[in-house]
Amino acid sequence: MTSGELGHSEEHRRLELALKVAGLGEFEWDMARGLLMVSERMSAITGFPVGPMAAETTRDLQPFIHADDWGGFRGELESQRPAGRTYEVEYRHIRPDDGRTVWVRVAGVVARDAAGKALRVTGIVEDITPRKVEETQRQTLMAELDHRVKNVLATVQALAVQTARRTTSLDAFLANFGGRLKALGSANELLTAARWRGAAIDHLAAAELGALAPGQTAWEGPELFLTARAANALALGLHELAANALKFGALSVETGRVNLRWARLADGGFELTWTESGGPRVNPPTRRGFGSALLEQVTSRELNGETSIDFHPAGVVARLRAGSAAVAPRPAATPAAPPARIAETVVTASGPVNLRGARVLIVEDAVLLAMELETGLSDAGAQVIGPAYELEEAMALLDQPIDAAVLDANLNGHSVLPVAEVLAKRRTPFLFATGYGEASGAPGGFDAPVIRKPYDVTQVAAAVAELLAGVMPHP
Repeated sequence: MTSGELGHSEEHRRLELALKVAGLGEFEWDMARGLLMVSERMSAITGFPVGPMAAETTRDLQPFIHADDWGGFRGELESQRPAGRTYEVEYRHIRPDDGRTVWVRVAGVVARDAAGKALRVTGIVEDITPRKVEETQRQTLMAELDHRVKNVLATVQALAVQTARRTTSLDAFLANFGGRLKALGSANELLTAARWRGAAIDHLAAAELGALAPGQTAWEGPELFLTARAANALALGLHELAANALKFGALSVETGRVNLRWARLADGGFELTWTESGGPRVNPPTRRGFGSALLEQVTSRELNGETSIDFHPAGVVARLRAGSAAVAPRPAATPAAPPARIAETVVTASGPVNLRGARVLIVEDAVLLAMELETGLSDAGAQVIGPAYELEEAMALLDQPIDAAVLDANLNGHSVLPVAEVLAKRRTPFLFATGYGEASGAPGGFDAPVIRKPYDVTQVAAAVAELLAGVMPHP
């Protein structure tokens, strides 16, 4: 064997290895003789038999190409591309051996005679099925996300309109509407953790009752996993009951208690009972508000059941009966129960919050939220530093004197933790106002309060006042 032959053999070996590693199958189509030469690697991808295969024109390949892709395939291969120029086409290939459909990418170079007639095509075939499946899944997820976002926006709009129709003051509207948004946010957090397959009923109870009145609430019942639609409805229903109990019922006094119990029903649904005791004497309401309408109509309809509320003198008793359609199959991997929301600062100010003289840094990448925070803290008397919308902006503002800070956890894809680390070293108090549901307390493990979005700006102002209590000198 000559040195030239050895070099050619080595080059061929390297080419073979490269094609194998890349997962490519090579072919040569002799159009003058009407033969398609199928290699072993191409055969593994396409299901064509190894060796020569009769194929005089593209028409001979039509039975193996998905009907929706035939036009593009034929147009690409029959185009008058100059000799030596590469063509490339992606299509669904129907394997002749087992009938399976796979996505393939074919790229090749056409050799032509002096008159421009195609003589030979040399090229490669690649199985791109995994990529196409991933693209399809991504498109499906994006469409589903778009659908859910529009549903959430429509729900928020409806809540705003219905709440506004039944409130007589701006303060009452903000409090009621903000609380309902909070309930939706809590349910959404749980649903996201379960990839929107649903939520466990005990997790919903913990999210709504866990931090309201420690030691005064209890919940118990068998393991039940609800559909996403039912989980949102139940979260709103529990919020309305809890808000009423805090304002007028058992949770408005230290001696009151709320017991929440649920049980399975023979038809596959469940019944949930809310019982208040130890609170003020209950008098039936003189008018029917949106909360009652939400409980009796929306919640019961979304749960495919019925709701009843009894205003006993000793305490409110509400029963929610749900049909089997509200219960979802338990997923193989159920998210862990959320931690008790002790880390979340829930402050109800007894009067106007006074932040006079306090220099408060705002770090928030959502412009509207930052504007609202700036207005709310300024109205409370604070001197606002910022707002900073980017991590670099926030770091640059740390040179100024700062008494406290409100930090969003994520700034356009960048973590706010570098800012938190500087503040912590300086012993400057801060809180996180975030839409992220941390599995255990504050982001980064900091010993800092957390307020979950959506929030009421007065709640943030009151939380900042709590941070500064005992830190700043009294005026």
